[in-house]
Amino acid sequence: MSYKDFQKELHTIGEKLWLKLQRLPRAEPLEIVSFFVIVLFIVTILSMMIIACSCCCTRCCSGSPKPKGRRIQVQPAGHA
Repeated sequence: MSYKDFQKELHTIGEKLWLKLQRLPRAEPLEIVSFFVIVLFIVTILSMMIIACSCCCTRCCSGSPKPKGRRIQVQPAGHA
């Protein structure tokens, strides 16, 4: 997908969302609730992605090496 196609797709989605928001005051209650559930789901997913990326970046880019734990070798138990 080229940049122009992606930009056109985003513009189309934005127009549909704007039309939906304009018709929302005259919509049925079920349609209003379903719209807000979808918006809440999208916001939740985006916020989780931002939190995950920020946590990952702070560990990678903090400059301090990760503390490594000791490795303990487990020996097989002797036969009784």
